[in-house]
Amino acid sequence: MEQPAAREGLRSFEELYVYRLARDFRKSISSLAKNLPQDERFNLTSQMRRAALSVTNNIAEGIGRYHYQENIQFCRQARGSVTELIDDLNACMDEGYIDPRSGTEFKTRAYELIKVLNSYIASQKRRKA
Repeated sequence: MEQPAAREGLRSFEELYVYRLARDFRKSISSLAKNLPQDERFNLTSQMRRAALSVTNNIAEGIGRYHYQENIQFCRQARGSVTELIDDLNACMDEGYIDPRSGTEFKTRAYELIKVLNSYIASQKRRKA
C-alpha cells in the first residue's frame, strides 16, 4: 500500500494509508475470529470482531469530525482497540486456538498498525502548529 503524499487532494478517508492498513487488518481478524471454536462465538469471537471494527470506525469518524483535536482523539481510541486485539490474540494463543507463529504474525501486524496510527496522530499535531 502506498501512503498518500499529502492530505490536500484527499477525497475520502478511504484513501488514507492508515485506514487501508486498518481495514486489511480488520479483515484478517474477522477471518481468524470465524475460525475460533463455536463455544467462543459469544465471547472472544464477538469481542475480536467488535474491536477490529472499532479501529476502522474510529479512524473514519475522526476524519469526519474535521477538527484535528477530535481526529486525534478518535485515532487514540482506534489505537486502544488495536491494543485490545493484541490481548485477544494472546488469549487465542494461550487457549491453543492459534499457533504461536500465527499469533506472532498477527501481533506484528498490530504493532505496525499502532506505529502508523502514532505517525498519523503526530502529523495531525503538526497541522496545529
